[in-house]
Amino acid sequence: MFNLIFIRHDVHGRSVRRSLHAPWHFVALGTLAALTLGGAGATGYFAGRTMAGTGTDAPAAVLQARLAAQQDELEAVRQQASSEVNAMTRRLARLKSHVTRLDALGRKLIDVSNIDAAEFDFGSAPGLGGPETTAGEGLEAAELGDRVKSLARVLDDRERQLSVLDDVLAERRLDAASTPAGEPIVKGWMSSSYGYREDPFTGERAWHGGVDFAGREGSPVNAVGAGVVTYAGERWGYGNLVEVTHGDGYVTRYGHNARILVKEGEVVRRGDQLSEMGSTGRSTGPHVHLEVLKGGESVNPWKYVQAER
Repeated sequence: MFNLIFIRHDVHGRSVRRSLHAPWHFVALGTLAALTLGGAGATGYFAGRTMAGTGTDAPAAVLQARLAAQQDELEAVRQQASSEVNAMTRRLARLKSHVTRLDALGRKLIDVSNIDAAEFDFGSAPGLGGPETTAGEGLEAAELGDRVKSLARVLDDRERQLSVLDDVLAERRLDAASTPAGEPIVKGWMSSSYGYREDPFTGERAWHGGVDFAGREGSPVNAVGAGVVTYAGERWGYGNLVEVTHGDGYVTRYGHNARILVKEGEVVRRGDQLSEMGSTGRSTGPHVHLEVLKGGESVNPWKYVQAER
């Protein structure tokens, strides 16, 4: 039989002996050793499984994959931004060409309208902001934005100038269309002039405040300027009278008509037919009596009749 002796010293330095000689002592000691070795083996096994499953290189591989994905996204963003900048650059070039054409149109309108060119600065080159880039380089997004803003200001200025110019030309066209000019008849002749003459009924010297145009009964009598019909009816001495009010204080009267074809308040243009020639009122035969008033005062119609000759 085995006899296992353990010797240790107590706190007073005396030797203390323990003897393991009973069979159950050895069974307990063997069980404790088996449990200790089994626990250590299990711990090593599970630690090995964990290290094998995770791997020491796994975190670096994940980071590399994420970095590659971010680089791909960044490259896609750069390509999209470059494409947008190129598109804006092409649009900027087209807008500049539009400004050039607007300038040419503005200068042409200035020339044909005889307007003071100092009032409309179409001759100056469009101003563009931002520093110049070297040859072969594209515009940066910030610089491109500055140029677009500058060009937008140029376009606004050109639009304002063209709008004012259009208003001026429209006013001139309106004035030209509404100012009396030309004869009120298509066929016929002038039978009596403006001023003093021998009265056809009394034979005495009398004032004649218009110009007479004789022609065939029923022939057209036309407006000599654009305006609004302010009188259409019978009036003493004039017979059937049409009165048209034009711009700038002008009024024209057409007397002795056989039949009136317009109504009060109607807008007419130059050349529109107002009536048919007749001999109503104080008249000796078919004719139209044309009067022109400016600011309420009678003026000689002849210079307006000659305006379109």
